[in-house]
Amino acid sequence: MGLHEDIQEVEEEIRKTPYNKATSHHIGRLKAKLARLRDEVVKKASSKGGGDGYSVRKSGDATVTLVGFPSVGKSTLLNKLTGAESEVGAYEFTTLDVIPGVLEYNNATIQILDVPGLVKGAASGRGRGREVIAVVRNCDLVVFILDVFQNYHHDVLTQELYDAGIRLNQKEPDVVIKRQDRGGVTISSTMDLELSEDLIKAVLNDYKIHNAHVLIRDNINVDQLIDAIMGNRVFIPAVIVVNKVDMADEFVLQKCREEYPDATYISADKEQNLEAVKEVIYEALDFIRIYLKPQGGPADLEEPLIVRNGVTVGDICDHLHRDFRRKFRYSQVWGASAKHPGQRAGLDHVLKDKDLLTLIIAK
Repeated sequence: MGLHEDIQEVEEEIRKTPYNKATSHHIGRLKAKLARLRDEVVKKASSKGGGDGYSVRKSGDATVTLVGFPSVGKSTLLNKLTGAESEVGAYEFTTLDVIPGVLEYNNATIQILDVPGLVKGAASGRGRGREVIAVVRNCDLVVFILDVFQNYHHDVLTQELYDAGIRLNQKEPDVVIKRQDRGGVTISSTMDLELSEDLIKAVLNDYKIHNAHVLIRDNINVDQLIDAIMGNRVFIPAVIVVNKVDMADEFVLQKCREEYPDATYISADKEQNLEAVKEVIYEALDFIRIYLKPQGGPADLEEPLIVRNGVTVGDICDHLHRDFRRKFRYSQVWGASAKHPGQRAGLDHVLKDKDLLTLIIAK
């Protein structure tokens, strides 16, 4: 029996097993086995090779990947948003490489990537799936492009990305697992957990973790525990754009809006509602503005640095010059993140929107 048959067998057993307190332990161990098998499939697909991979250098303030089935309008949308020259055609697999474009919006420079269409089985390597997924794993935002007449593709796409270890619109579980040489498994938590200690230890045992201290600061489920153990998951925000609305009647549109009420509805070909796409991308990237203030001089309030929320002083050093972190002495901060105006701060200080920042660098 191959890996795919093993996966189907485990999935079927999970589906057939009614979930309750008595079966939670069994289902948890099945999910752990399923995650291991899926990971093996992805590793096997990655090791096969089969041509050059996609090498894309990230640029700008953030990188966005357009994800969708073939021929849903990704290339057209990229061209309209950025002026890139991605080939457009009314047939599948028009895009055979990664096409980058640049969107300038609200002082932010956003790199947008058009990748070959994903299909069912992409996580296992079908349709150059492993190369496309590698690009997706490295981006800051996934924009799903759906055909208004085939919006069910969203479920297929999210499942493929999930199987490849990409968690969309999820917060990374706050779990720390420190392996030890002896002493068994000890579990500490800062809140009451729905998972029992026996189940946590059983799942750890399935991954051959027999001695460890586990600190849990979230009320996690078994899937999140497995993600923390695996340690190779990426957590990326995602938004949905539904294309070709100019070709749909009111009945089709209403049905789609009921299923995806938070999506942005457009016609890339007719350039309908494209400004809304730019706005939703900008908002989903969660940018903040940082104003640089030379020592003893006024802050530059005309051209802020556009950075992602959660940025540190050290990140700003890296952004400005490769030697700044090494030569860093201290910084001064004015604004929402400072306890008082001009607070001295180190590399780990987390900045907030509209902060003023002075970097003191050794000469």
